[in-house]
This record gives sequence, C-alpha cells and structure tokens, in this order.
Amino acid sequence: MAPASENLDALPTFVLKNARGVEVHVRPLGALIQRLLLPGEGGKVEDAVLGFDRLAPYEDGTSPYFGVVVGRVANRIAASRFSVGGSEFAVEANEGANCLHGGPVGFDKRVWKVASHVEGKSVVLTHVSPDGDQGFPGEVTATVKYELSEAAEGGADGGDHGLLLVEMSAVTTKATPISLAQHSYFNLSGHASGKDVLRHRLLLNAAQYTPVDDKLIPTGQLAETEGTPFHFLAGAAIGDRIAEVEGGYDHNFVLNAGAKRGRAWGCGSRLSLAEEKVDALHLAAVLEEEGNGAGRRMELSTSAPGVQFYSGNFLDGSIAAAQGTKDGATYHKHGGLCLETQGFPNAVNCSAFPTNVLNPGETYSHLMVYKFS
Repeated sequence: MAPASENLDALPTFVLKNARGVEVHVRPLGALIQRLLLPGEGGKVEDAVLGFDRLAPYEDGTSPYFGVVVGRVANRIAASRFSVGGSEFAVEANEGANCLHGGPVGFDKRVWKVASHVEGKSVVLTHVSPDGDQGFPGEVTATVKYELSEAAEGGADGGDHGLLLVEMSAVTTKATPISLAQHSYFNLSGHASGKDVLRHRLLLNAAQYTPVDDKLIPTGQLAETEGTPFHFLAGAAIGDRIAEVEGGYDHNFVLNAGAKRGRAWGCGSRLSLAEEKVDALHLAAVLEEEGNGAGRRMELSTSAPGVQFYSGNFLDGSIAAAQGTKDGATYHKHGGLCLETQGFPNAVNCSAFPTNVLNPGETYSHLMVYKFS
C-alpha cells in the first residue's frame, strides 16, 4: 500500500482525449480510470463511471473497486488456498474465507509507476509485486496501457466516438496464478444522473455461464443461458428478469471466441496493436443507455475467455457526498454495472476451467477494446 505519508492527491492525472469529446482520466493509484466523459444526444457530455474526487477512498477500503485494475487474481479464490507446481499456498482472505481481487492489499491499492506517456493519447503504468505479496508466489511485473483513438474516418454521422484500448500484461519469476481485470462501474446515463442501470440494454456474447454457490464461487459446471434470466445473447434490458436471480447478477459468462471484432473496428490502424493481437479480440458485450437506440452505446471486445457481469447489487446509498463522491453523487442499488473481462473465477482450483497459471518465461496478455458511440 502507498505509505501513509504519501499525498495521494498529488499523483498526476493523465487525460486522454479525442476530437469527438471522449475523455479518459487515468491515475497511478490502482491504474485507475477516475473519469470517463462520453458525449450523448445533442453533444451533452456525461461522466459515465462511478468514483470519487479524491484518491483516499480508493485506498482505504471505502471504494468497492471503482475504476481500478484488480489483481493478482481478479474475482474469487475459494478458501484462499491453491496448489501450483506441487506446492500449496495460502493467500490473504478478504471476503469471508475467500480471497477477492488479490487480497486486502491488491494491485488496486498500489501506486503504479508511470513508464511512458503520450500527451492526450496514451499512458503506460507498471507495478512490481514482490514474491510472497498477499501470499502469492513469485515476483510479478505487471503493465497496463491505456490508449484512446480518434473516431473512425467517415464517422461524421456521430456513430463512432473512438476506441479505448486497455492492454494488460505480466511476467513472473515463479509459477503463479494471474488474472487482471479492469473494474469500472458504468452508468451510460451519467454517474450522477440518479438513474439506475436496469433500463440499460445489455448483450453478452455468451451462450453459457458458470453457476455459483452461496459464496459466489463457481461450481465448476457450465450452464446454458437459453431459457434462463442469464440469456443476454440477443440483448435484453438488465431489469427484465433480474428479480429471478437471487441477489442480482454477479456471474461469469463464457464468451464465444468466434465473434471477432478487431479488424472490423480497425484496431490495427487506429491503435498501436500488432496484427496477432487484433485477431485475438472477440466480442464480449454491447451496452446501450435506456435501450432505445438513441443514447450512449458502448461495445467491448477482449482476448479473455470470460466476462463477469455485476449489476451493482451491493450499492445501497451509503456511498455519497460524505464519502467524497464525484459531483456529490449518491450511489444507490444498481446505480452502476461492471463488465470485467477475465479468466474464470477460482480457475486455479478448477481443472475444468482454462488455466490462469503463469510460468517463468511466459507473458500473460489480456486485451480490452471499448468502442464508444
């Protein structure tokens, strides 16, 4: 954790912006997206992510991971234990007996080093996690790059406001589980609009999801979404069937890797991505404000196998102006949602899931590209 003597608010803000009016405000604490300004109808701009004006709430536990990069392992590790290379490891628990998002002092509460910055266009942040950090083996060097493109050529009709790349990578000195995730909470009507996201229309490119137990740990099974409240393959309003899901949505969806989007979006020419990385991108989700086709729209492609859809179930109005929210906003239940592309939760303990173990000499890579319109 950053030393208590460090003035967190003195950390720089890197503002990425394009001619269409999109702005992304990035801070080194937790590789944080603090603000995401998106134009809407009539050119009205709204900040579409939940968060705080000052940085202390992100570090002291007030923030439920608003906007940060979480790791070493996003989501949950059952019983905070796993075996790698024939050795068993016990990591720090911070959600009952389980380890959530890397433990009590995960990557989200660390001040990342600024590796490079192109004014208005991109920023690269790095963090070195020592061997034994939160109980995890190996020294891990993690890197996150944020890069914002201009709108596509010929997009004068306003149908394309640009692409935001989030490129995460890591290397290790010992075998260790790695799964980083960008944990922004979105509300396309504006974080301070007072509206919930239940009328947002969501498409998830997934015909299966991973059911969970009462502790939100996957059972190890894959279940079909068809005929259930988890079926967003054709798109649906989030609130349509949420009452049928105990506690609301907080589930990992198994993405269809065949729905490629990288070339169609021009990622190779509009972003500094190698062609093999462009070809690794498949559609994860499409989110539309109010679902009427007239508001803000966000599409998300990724190289990851899963996406965690979380419907802001634990927001309860207790995070408000007194806690330093931006614009004095009050965040009520379902006031924002997360679309966290990721490796599968508890994959290190479930052989049926794609492995998230990284070995020395290998490079972990996780790409996300948001398309705003």
